[in-house]
Amino acid sequence: MKVGRASFFNTLSGRFLLLTFAFFVLAEILILVPSLARFRADYLMDKLEKAQIASLATLATDEMIGPDLEKELLANAGVYNVVLRRDEVRQLVLSSEIPEPIQATYDLRSSGPLTLIQDAFALIADPGNHVIRVIGNPVQEAGLLIEVTLPTGPLRKALIEYGLRILSLSALISAVTAVLLFLAVRRLLVVPIKRVVDHMTSYAAAPEDTRRIIAPTSRLVELREAEETMQTMQTQLTGALKQKERLAQLGAAVAKISHDLRNILTTAQLFADRIEGSDDPVVARAAPKLEASIKRAVNLCETTLAFGRAEEPPPQLSLFLLRPLAEDVVEAEGLGEGAGTIVACLVDVPPALTIRADSEQLYRVLSNLVRNARQAIEATGNPGTVEIGAGEDEAEWWIKVGDTGPGLPAKAREHLFTAFQGGARKGGTGLGLAISAELIRGHGGRLDLLRSDAEGTEFLIRLPKELDGAEGA
Repeated sequence: MKVGRASFFNTLSGRFLLLTFAFFVLAEILILVPSLARFRADYLMDKLEKAQIASLATLATDEMIGPDLEKELLANAGVYNVVLRRDEVRQLVLSSEIPEPIQATYDLRSSGPLTLIQDAFALIADPGNHVIRVIGNPVQEAGLLIEVTLPTGPLRKALIEYGLRILSLSALISAVTAVLLFLAVRRLLVVPIKRVVDHMTSYAAAPEDTRRIIAPTSRLVELREAEETMQTMQTQLTGALKQKERLAQLGAAVAKISHDLRNILTTAQLFADRIEGSDDPVVARAAPKLEASIKRAVNLCETTLAFGRAEEPPPQLSLFLLRPLAEDVVEAEGLGEGAGTIVACLVDVPPALTIRADSEQLYRVLSNLVRNARQAIEATGNPGTVEIGAGEDEAEWWIKVGDTGPGLPAKAREHLFTAFQGGARKGGTGLGLAISAELIRGHGGRLDLLRSDAEGTEFLIRLPKELDGAEGA
C-alpha cells in the first residue's frame, strides 16, 4: 500500500504521536490523582487552622461574645461548629445551627494516602451538599484536638476547579511537548528511515544500475550501520545479477555451440566407423582412438545440453527398502558377483532398513557415486573395492559410498560440487556430483565428502526423517 493512501496513524510518525500522547495522559493521571487528594487534605487543614484562630479569639476574653460576632467568626472560618479539646476537656467553643445531620466523620490524624485519594474521588462523585465532621491536631500544640463541622459543597467546588486547572495546564504542556517530540523524532528518525525506504524502492526498480546503490550518510550509529549493510548487500546483489546475466548469455551460446558441435561430431563418428574397417594397419590402429575421442566429445556436448535444460522436479517421497535399490545400482554398474572386473563391490546395508526418499533420484545419486568410484579404481589398473553402507539414528538416515582408489586431486576437491569445475578425471565435467548434490538438497539433506586421501574416498549422504511440510507419495 502506498504511503500517501495510508492512514496517518498507521505510519511511524502517527504511531509515535499516539504513543507520546498516551504516555503523557498516563503521567498526568499519576500526577493528578495524588494532587487532588493533597488539595482536599490541605483545604480541610486550612479550615481547622481558621477555626482554631476563631476559637482562640473567643478564649482570649472571659466574657461571652455576642451572637453576631460568633456568627461572623464561623463564617470567616467557613464552618458550623468548633470543638476544642484541652486538658482532656471537650469544649464547644463556637457553634451555630447545622442545616442537616452529619453525614460522615474524617480524622486527618490517621488518614493514609490511599484513604485520602478515595475520599477525594468520593467527594467529586457526590454532587450533594452535606455536613461532615473533620478532626485534626491543633497547630502549635494548642490543645489535644480540634473538631469542626462544615459543608461539602464549597469543598467539592474548589476541588473540581483545582482539578480542571491542573488538567488544562497539563494538557497544554503535554500538547506542546508531544509536538516537539514528534518533530524531533520525525527529523532524527522518521525522515532518515524514509530516505532508506526510498533508496530501497529506487534500487528495486533497477538493481543493475550501480548509481542507485545507497550511500551511507546518517549520523545515527544504528541507522548508519543499516545503511552500510544495505550498501554491501546491494553491491553484492548488483554484481551477482550482472554475473548471472553474463552467465545466462554464455550458457545460451554454449548450448547452441554444443548443439551444433554434437551434430558435427555425430557425422564424424559415422566416418570413423567406416575408417575402422580399413585394410591399412596404421589407420586400423588409429581408428579406435579417434572413435573414443569423438564419443567423449559427443558425451560432453550431450551432458552440457542436459544440464542446461535440467529442471529437476521435487522428489516424490515414499518408504522403501534401501538394500534392493543398492544392489540394483551395483548390478547396473557391472559390479555384481561374477562380473569378472578388478573392482569388487560390497553392500553393507541392513536388509530391513527402510528410508523415505524418491527412489529414482536416489538411484541416480548412488549410481553416479559408484560409477565414479569404479572409474577411479580402474584408472589405477590395480584391484580395489567399492562399499555402500547405510544406517539411521533418531534424526536422519545416512548412506556412505567409499572406495579404495587413489583419492581425489586437491584441485578437484576445491570445487567438487560445482558444475564444469569439479571433474576428478581427465575429460570429466563434474556435472554428476553437482546434480547429485542438487538432488539430495531437494530432499532436505546433504551430500558431503567425508575424506579423500591415498587410502581412498568416502562420500556421505544425509536424509532427514522430518518431512518439514513435504508429503510422502
